[in-house]
Amino acid sequence: MCIRRLFRSSHLQWAWRAAFLKHKQCGHQGPWRWTHSGGGPYRAVIFDMGGVLIPSPGKVAAEWEAQNNIPSGTILKALITGGENGPWLKFMRGEITKEDFLQEFRRLCSEISNTSVPVDNFFSLLTSEQVAKQFPVMTEAIIQIRAKGLQTAVLSNNFYLSNGKSFLPLDRKQFDVVVESCVEGVCKPDHRIYKLCLERLGLQPSESIFLDDLGQNVKAAASLGMRTVKVNDPEAAIKELETLLGFTLRTVIPNTRPVRRTMEIPKDSLEKYLKDLLGTQTTGLLELLQFDHGQSNPTYYIKLADHQLVLRKKPPGTCLPSAHAVEREFRIMKALASAGVPVPKVLDLCEDSRVIGTPFYLMEYCPGLIYKDPSLPGLEPSQRRAIYAAMNRVLCKIHSVDFKAVGLEDYGKHGDPLSDVAYSCMAHYLPPSFPILRGLSDCDLTQLGIPTAEEYFRMYCLHMGIPPTENWNFYMAFSFFRVAAILQGVYRRSLTGQASSATAEQSGKMTEFMSNLAWEFAVKEGFRIFKEMPATKPLTRSYHTWAGPRSLPSTPGTRSYIPLPEPSSAHASKGALVISPEGLSPPVRELYQRLKQFMDQYVYPAEPELQRHQASAERWTPSPLVEDLKEKAKAKGLWNLFLPLETDPERKYGAGLTNVEYAHLCELMGMSLYAPEIFNCSAPDTGNMELLVRYGTKEQKARWLTPLLEGKARSCFAMTEPQVASSDATNIESSIREEDGFYVINGHKWWISGILDPRCQLCVFMGKTDPHAPRHQQQSVLLVPMDTPGIKVIRPLTVYGLDDAPGGHGEVLFEQVRVPKESMVLGPGRGFEIAQGRLGPGRIHHCMRLIGHSERALALMKARVKSRVAFGKPLVEQGTLLADIAQSRVEIEQARLLVLKAAHLMDVVGNKAAALDIAMIKMVAPSMAYRVIDRAIQAFGAAGLSGDYPLAQFFAWARALRFADGPDEVHRAAVAKMELKNRI
Repeated sequence: MCIRRLFRSSHLQWAWRAAFLKHKQCGHQGPWRWTHSGGGPYRAVIFDMGGVLIPSPGKVAAEWEAQNNIPSGTILKALITGGENGPWLKFMRGEITKEDFLQEFRRLCSEISNTSVPVDNFFSLLTSEQVAKQFPVMTEAIIQIRAKGLQTAVLSNNFYLSNGKSFLPLDRKQFDVVVESCVEGVCKPDHRIYKLCLERLGLQPSESIFLDDLGQNVKAAASLGMRTVKVNDPEAAIKELETLLGFTLRTVIPNTRPVRRTMEIPKDSLEKYLKDLLGTQTTGLLELLQFDHGQSNPTYYIKLADHQLVLRKKPPGTCLPSAHAVEREFRIMKALASAGVPVPKVLDLCEDSRVIGTPFYLMEYCPGLIYKDPSLPGLEPSQRRAIYAAMNRVLCKIHSVDFKAVGLEDYGKHGDPLSDVAYSCMAHYLPPSFPILRGLSDCDLTQLGIPTAEEYFRMYCLHMGIPPTENWNFYMAFSFFRVAAILQGVYRRSLTGQASSATAEQSGKMTEFMSNLAWEFAVKEGFRIFKEMPATKPLTRSYHTWAGPRSLPSTPGTRSYIPLPEPSSAHASKGALVISPEGLSPPVRELYQRLKQFMDQYVYPAEPELQRHQASAERWTPSPLVEDLKEKAKAKGLWNLFLPLETDPERKYGAGLTNVEYAHLCELMGMSLYAPEIFNCSAPDTGNMELLVRYGTKEQKARWLTPLLEGKARSCFAMTEPQVASSDATNIESSIREEDGFYVINGHKWWISGILDPRCQLCVFMGKTDPHAPRHQQQSVLLVPMDTPGIKVIRPLTVYGLDDAPGGHGEVLFEQVRVPKESMVLGPGRGFEIAQGRLGPGRIHHCMRLIGHSERALALMKARVKSRVAFGKPLVEQGTLLADIAQSRVEIEQARLLVLKAAHLMDVVGNKAAALDIAMIKMVAPSMAYRVIDRAIQAFGAAGLSGDYPLAQFFAWARALRFADGPDEVHRAAVAKMELKNRI
């Protein structure tokens, strides 16, 4: 179904915004930074944590004491007892453990109050997410400070928790420097800790402002020459800080302006309506601004107390009966939200014109960016491509909505979704000087990293699983004619004072221009139809070409359903497939070289010791050497390389590599069995981390994603079951049922990689919540803490006798395992979708590593045959071995090119569209590696079977991977079905 009426003239901006919302739902933040333009001599703002960024322990204690009938002041007195040598300051300096502190603290509190004080309960509250939330006003201030180019730091008296982590419930990425007392062994007001913070900032005391709620700490900072702000109230402190810095620290709502005179609405009646809607407790003045973009329905930003809303209404005056139907917009937005399309939450539709003069609806305000210029100035090429790809995916998501299921069966005309695709490509054919929507017709799209219209259209068709249509020119003609009609209406409203935008008057001059463009496309479409009609004399020229000045060479590996012009030299490198590390961009090539140097310097030399540990009695304990190498890898920036740019476009969690770029690095890591973990790029953690990035809530990411990204925890994925053929995920039988606000799990799983690792804290569990739902909507995914009662590891499983310690592969029973409802990922019935999404880039990581296994095996084989003599001559002179070496080289190169091609398609057209190539490499790579490694073992003789070389383990993994990501037969069947579908 086409839901194109949702878009109208603001379609392109809306889709870009929806694409941005999709990124925001994954937890991403914008990467843009501005330079300092504020007043004052200051270059950094330093924050205390408790009492400044989050509630102070004293405030929390006072409320807790009142609620638990503890004498007032007990906690505070116990905190200051003993001064420098008291348990609280020792705890904050990291000199005693949490357990020792609580024991001594319990004694002090009991002595002070003459009653038993449950200090464990207080401490849990103090460190809970419920209490330790950052004040929004401080979050806004930090964003504005950094946006002006100033540095930020947190200088906190804090402590270690039982898990070995310091208590810092803040996003560390907010700060350029983090200084913690428990880490440094010194507390405020000791001058040393202030000096340490300034030293790491690279500043003099007079260049900084320090905020703290304790007078002694403020006094100490001031004595060093720092400007200070004593924080009694966060709001008042921000006002004082604004005065010192010379610029506002309140979030400015982008793309808004004061309400235009002709667009004013009665605030009193609106405020009364909102207070009734939001609840009688809502207080405060109503703030009203008008968004300055869009040509259709006037749109307003509203702030009332802590509510931020967007109001969209009909324009004033008389409208055509079917025009400006905000009722229709409300209905569509609500339906799209229920179908999982990234749209703001709609709150209410008011059809009573007495409230503000026209019908209107309300939705939640979603902070973000609206891109008015399709060239996306100020961004990197990879960021531009990611934004266009996200917009394309959102459009596909909209067009995939089951309109019957969401109650839109009676809405509009069905069909023609391609008109939306054409509509979002209009900027490609408009000049950059076009006044309403700047165009791209004179831009070098290759340099910008923006897909051409043809590539964008092909991307859509591949996402949707449809062949490209031949009548693309028809849809472009339709789009431009439609815009011409819309612009004429906008111009008319400008004459009557009903226009939403202040630039509406210009639209009248553009109507003819748009009509002429539409006619050009219509003529091209007419010639195409004429060409297909029977003729006695063949035409000498084919008019079946893509409209516009640019052409896209057929993407390597994709099926071409229509003839395209020959690629021009200007676009020959568009989406180039990088087949060797030398072809990588300079930054990625430098990263590759650093990784290679690390492998040479640290990883290969450590292999004998790591192998000995893996064969020792201590093998189920993580190797200290691996942990040491992890820290070295972190220090050298070789960490979390696996997350693809598409999933993490702002590089918030990883290196931001494309699949092709990572393929070259992953192959290098595949040279050693131990390397992936050292760089935090090993399965199953990589897939689970990507699952959390893509689908996890903010709370789920805070609890699980952060420790996994830091390498402090491991995880497992529980799907495979011994009773059923689990290569078909719909077969799984483990049950998940709802009971008393919890989910209860029962099931039998096996081949659960990593579950025996003592660091394994999270089990991502897949089971059935509704066996009667449609086949692919029965499964759900839960995040299960490994210390939950009812998880019983029956035994470790071996692969060819190898137990793969310390992670292993476990057979596990889940018996009456209860987890909170918040453990559900994405929602009930979304498990199959999540499993497929988890196997996105992760689907090919094994194949990339297998290329590395094979290269290492071949290198060992070549060295071996050069150094060994048999039957009177070197092995290298034996004809059969020469043939084996040649065959191995050919097979490696073939497999590598197919893997790189699959990675390239995933980058260019997405994982779903690359399904055929992914299935092919699943067939090819493990079998190729199996053969190459087998030849190497044969060249080594009996030594190849031993643990003296990595060949035996390489061989075992290559054979096992013909099952791990699905048996060969499944991939063969998938390839055959797609091949038959595409070829017939």
